[in-house]
Amino acid sequence: MAIAPSRDGADASAKQGVGQAGLGQTALSIDVEDWFHAANLAGVVPREAWNDCESRVERNTMRILQILDAANIRATFFVLGWVAERCPGLVRAIAEGGHEVACHGHGHQLVTSLQPGEFRADVSRAKKYLEDLLGMRVRGYRAPSFSIMDWAIPILQQLGFEYDSSVVPTIAHDRYGRLTGVHTGTPVALLGDGFHEVCISCLPLGKRGIPWGGGGYFRLAPYALWSQGIRAILRSGRPYVFYIHPWEIDAGQPRISGLKATERFRHRVNLGRCEERFIALAGAFPWTTIGDLIDQGYPNRDATPRQAVGR
Repeated sequence: MAIAPSRDGADASAKQGVGQAGLGQTALSIDVEDWFHAANLAGVVPREAWNDCESRVERNTMRILQILDAANIRATFFVLGWVAERCPGLVRAIAEGGHEVACHGHGHQLVTSLQPGEFRADVSRAKKYLEDLLGMRVRGYRAPSFSIMDWAIPILQQLGFEYDSSVVPTIAHDRYGRLTGVHTGTPVALLGDGFHEVCISCLPLGKRGIPWGGGGYFRLAPYALWSQGIRAILRSGRPYVFYIHPWEIDAGQPRISGLKATERFRHRVNLGRCEERFIALAGAFPWTTIGDLIDQGYPNRDATPRQAVGR
């Protein structure tokens, strides 16, 4: 299987056409965690068992780096501190590839399960390790399972972050958090002086929407339909933000017994097709990093806090 679609074919023309039409920009993000960190497995793979699990995050993330390099695109990698401390060479490879390194916290605990002091300690540990390792500032944060809460934003600001990318403004989800005033009409919002929220994309459905930014939704929907949804978002003038986990391109990861049927489905649906779909997606749009998305004009620098951008 080729690493990326031919740049002389229809996909390349479509990719070029998006940029020439001046439509909303596309930002690509990868949540760097291992297969056993997934929230769907938390009930059967306890935290104390992680060190005994087969680690596959390095090989899977390196494969993603190959795909991005072949498509000549850059992405934001939200790296889990637990992974970074065990795979420092992987983090360096991400940065050396020209990608943005951002923070996914340390222990992959839902923000909703933590007290503010615990949250600060978890995120501070990961941010400091990444910055000391790379010798550069880490600007962005993403909460595990998108479980962000209003009270966490001031802590992120105090720790020196410039943006969060944790809101999925969908109708309902058992793990997702929410921020006051942030919805599908505010794909990029200014939450405070110099601090932004960059939402994972949804197809609008009132103030909430249908998740259209990655994960199991990307693996479940037909690729042609998914691509049409992206173009609909871009035609509206909104930016499009996509995410994927390295374990999602790894159909050979261990199978775990004891999972509920719903959790097994959510974790494993179409794992065998995901890499091929991701290759197609990488070649179809002019992807950039989330940091660059903000720097290139989302949001308007004259906006006031909590003001929507990309309506």
